[in-house]
Amino acid sequence: MKSVRVGILGAAGYTGGELIRLLVNHPNAEIVFANSESNAGRKVYDVHEGLYGDTEIVFTSEMPWSTIDVVFFCFGHGKSEQFLKEHQIPESVRIIDMAQDFRIRGDHDYIYGLPEIHREQIRNCRHLANPGCFATCIQEALLPLAKAGLLVDDISVNAITGSTGAGQKPGATTHFSWRSNNLSIYKLFTHQHLHEICQTLNELKPASAPHVADTLNEGYDADGITVDFIPYRGNFSRGIFCTATVKLDQALPAEEIVRLYRNFFADAAFTHYSDNPLDLKQVINTNKAMVHVDVFGRKVVVTSVIDNLLKGAVGQAVQNMNLMFNLDEKAGLNLKASAF
Repeated sequence: MKSVRVGILGAAGYTGGELIRLLVNHPNAEIVFANSESNAGRKVYDVHEGLYGDTEIVFTSEMPWSTIDVVFFCFGHGKSEQFLKEHQIPESVRIIDMAQDFRIRGDHDYIYGLPEIHREQIRNCRHLANPGCFATCIQEALLPLAKAGLLVDDISVNAITGSTGAGQKPGATTHFSWRSNNLSIYKLFTHQHLHEICQTLNELKPASAPHVADTLNEGYDADGITVDFIPYRGNFSRGIFCTATVKLDQALPAEEIVRLYRNFFADAAFTHYSDNPLDLKQVINTNKAMVHVDVFGRKVVVTSVIDNLLKGAVGQAVQNMNLMFNLDEKAGLNLKASAF
């Protein structure tokens, strides 16, 4: 099978490094260039030291569009849209954008790349907006209830993320001495991923579902359903642990809720329902998402876990690339979690 020829922009950051790590071992992909203006001429492993011995790729400032089939944008938020205003990318080159610039529907043709609900659209798209890390984890927790029309009240979400979620550039809340043995809240009720989460809930909500009186929450509601999201900074490097509490209109047997989740994710390549309580280590260094449900009368508590750099970023992006080029959806993603 002919390899998919790949270009990477913003290749020196955390997501760029993780993407290179996946693609150098992908059976159907070839990295043609890894672009980084500030590191041009240096070996990739000079920056991403864990890749020493795996590749001899050199960072470049060039962007030879005619040599690739797909380009990954590993930019910070807001930079993708600006880049496209300043550069002309041929129509023959597909784009997978890791930033939030095109996740909300609007005057563009980008497909929101959540395979659990958009697999067929992803297969046929040319431009893809990869979901955010918190957004992926939270949506995995809520998708089955949304599709069943059971989200009829406010949703409370708490989720804690590792320091890699803040990117590679050091900051006041990311360096080790501050983050270690510490815990803090940020962007309370205003996190940018709420936009895409509520967009999905609105999309999946059946027309016959009970209407909830509109309760605007800084623009983050989905036809009256609001998500009260409290994000935490964790004292670990990677992973997201999420708990979502949903109040049902009426109590349903736990077995019925569990069956709903099992059926929804039955064909998902990487998302699994677990009968047992979850640990973050079950998904670290993998492209898995794992989900667990506990039912207390009308209240459903959903736990979900992902690796923020993989299923929450480049792992899902490679999964989407596989779908876009009609490859095995799991190609290059056979990653195993450590037992310790």
